[in-house]
Amino acid sequence: RMWSTWQRASRHCRALLRPAAPALALAIPPMAHHEFHLTKDEQETVDLFEKTSAGVCHITTSTRVEAFNMRATDVPVGSGSGFVWDSKGHVVTNFHVIKDATQAKVTMSDHSVFPAALVGADPEVDIAVLKVQPQQGYTLAPLVVGQSHSLRVGQRVFAIGNPFGLDQTLTAGIVSGLGREVQGIAGRIRGVVQTDAAINPGNSGGPLLNSQGQVVGVATMIASPSGAFAGVGFAVPADTVRRVVGQIIRHGRTLHAYLGVMCLP
Repeated sequence: RMWSTWQRASRHCRALLRPAAPALALAIPPMAHHEFHLTKDEQETVDLFEKTSAGVCHITTSTRVEAFNMRATDVPVGSGSGFVWDSKGHVVTNFHVIKDATQAKVTMSDHSVFPAALVGADPEVDIAVLKVQPQQGYTLAPLVVGQSHSLRVGQRVFAIGNPFGLDQTLTAGIVSGLGREVQGIAGRIRGVVQTDAAINPGNSGGPLLNSQGQVVGVATMIASPSGAFAGVGFAVPADTVRRVVGQIIRHGRTLHAYLGVMCLP
């Protein structure tokens, strides 16, 4: 009799649970059986990164200090970003990235590391040129340098760099302003491009790119009360970079025009 009572109770419980089964099944979201496709805008951004990232590098600097035991020790100074200028091994970065350093190393996107020599710099526009000599058979990937005088406010731009040591980081934004004047490491820099693409410590010296993947500026600084990115970043315009880098490669320095005037008593 007890067994019969238990059987009736068991059948009753199964009957109560049976109607809930379809509801539980409907609560589980169906799995997607089709391949996910990027939007046109996303695909263009992915293509841009894959096209240009090989030309962006990570720069680490150090200085040699003589210790008490009379042995020289390399002490890290800082790090930043840069990009390959040409197939001859010239690399462009900010002057403040290599300032106070006696040695520099350039790490490429494939993690190949090369020592770099300073070709020259122009502190007034915060631009420096390094040179690496890769082993035979290694192919560099120079970026195409565009024109900054044709930029328009609202135009999309992208920054690739190594913020906080996180290499090959891509951020996106727009041109927020043109013709800005900011205080650089050795004076006022004119004609600077303002952007809201995130620029953080470590991005300095990296390229600011247009939607065609052309360099339209070199990320150089941010305006922030806290030191973290606050939506206002600045880049040295490509037209200035092209002029300065060309002179540094040819002459080892920039040639500034001047007017000789002598005052007579």
